[in-house]
Amino acid sequence: MTPIKLFSRSRSCRTLCTLSLVLIAGCSVAPLPALKPSTPQAWRNTPPALAAQKPDLNQWWHAFNDPELDALVARALHHNLEVGAAIERLRATRVLSRSAQAPYLPSLGVKTHDAISPDTSTSYFLIGFDAQWELPLFGARQSAARLAQGHEALVQADVRSVQVSLVAELTRQWLELRSAQQAQLSLTRQRDTQREKLTLLRVREHLALASPAEVAAAEVELAQAEMSLSAPRQLINRHAQQLALLAGQPEPDARWLQPRPPPTLGSWQLDNLPADLLRTRPDIAGAEAQVLVAAGELGMSRADMYPRLSLGASLQWSVNIASNRKRTPSGNGIFSAGPGISIPLFDWGQRASAARASDHLLQAALLDYRQAVLQGVTQVEMALGDLEQTRLREQASRQAQAATQARLHALRQRAQLGLMSTLALAGAEVQAQQALQQADAASTERGIAYIALYKALGGAPLPAGAIKEAD
Repeated sequence: MTPIKLFSRSRSCRTLCTLSLVLIAGCSVAPLPALKPSTPQAWRNTPPALAAQKPDLNQWWHAFNDPELDALVARALHHNLEVGAAIERLRATRVLSRSAQAPYLPSLGVKTHDAISPDTSTSYFLIGFDAQWELPLFGARQSAARLAQGHEALVQADVRSVQVSLVAELTRQWLELRSAQQAQLSLTRQRDTQREKLTLLRVREHLALASPAEVAAAEVELAQAEMSLSAPRQLINRHAQQLALLAGQPEPDARWLQPRPPPTLGSWQLDNLPADLLRTRPDIAGAEAQVLVAAGELGMSRADMYPRLSLGASLQWSVNIASNRKRTPSGNGIFSAGPGISIPLFDWGQRASAARASDHLLQAALLDYRQAVLQGVTQVEMALGDLEQTRLREQASRQAQAATQARLHALRQRAQLGLMSTLALAGAEVQAQQALQQADAASTERGIAYIALYKALGGAPLPAGAIKEAD
């Protein structure tokens, strides 16, 4: 019976020691605050008709139904230099994260040096192996893991932010390029109409049916039409060059400079709750990572207030290389092992101050996180309101364009019947072109408002395979 009792008592002691070490190892881990900010239950500026639709944050630019834009976005995501640099920084952070627990694993090193005896009678060459293992007690290991996780999440949020900005800016530049090309075509038609009007007026002046003042006024209108063409040409050049920069190439693609109709925005979808921002907006993800980093730093500062325990061993050899004595031992070796302890006694309150400061920084990071959520909700609400107003403006401009086109069609029929002159028809044609130009501009404004909405939602998620584990 006695051996059994001794065995049970020994096992109980080992279990108690293990539990004690576990409690000591985690007793200083800083509590991670709950990230549950108050958000509204629904979007206030969402049109009621869209309440039943599902959100589509993945590849939201496909709503423009433009294959060229889709291909350009895919190419830019792989060749943009800022995105590439951000991904490389993420890979570097991941490499460092893998060794975050290395300080709390056993280490082995070798060192050599020479030594001279105090009486300068003998010199030795020393070589030795040192093994050290610092025990990850008082929450140090968990805090180090939080720090590594938080830093990696911060860099990953930066990558996401760069990609979101890239896709949003690229889509906006593409819309404005096509809009400028369409404006150039419209202004070219207006110029041609003004030129035909001037030709007719000169004929009428030759027949004494028009005054020189009317001809001079037509010449002014033609010059103004020529002058107005410089603005869209300048915009075309600027937008094309910006697209080349975003795509990571030195000059624009020749296909971009070929005029195409502006992309048409299809039906957009949105019914996700404000809380879904936590999974999409890069700045909110970054603020959440900052909370994790602050919690890790607080845990590390608390662990520094307690003793550091370690286990160590060393094996050293010495070889005599010079001696002033006739008989000197040639060398010897020695082995040592044992626990080590470092106890902080008195440092004028530096460690305690660092721990209190880290606690305040954690609270500041938590407040910054809540502020980021509120800013996200505000930006989405404003973007929703802007998108609705631009939709109404586009609708009204299209109605005005249709009415102007119907008027022009009726006037053309009257001209064919000889009820009005071709010269009188020129003004109506210019008005129709101006109405079309205004409607296209309103459509571009709506597209830009749509881009702003999905950027506020943290759109353009990381494409599959864009970020790979570093080798």
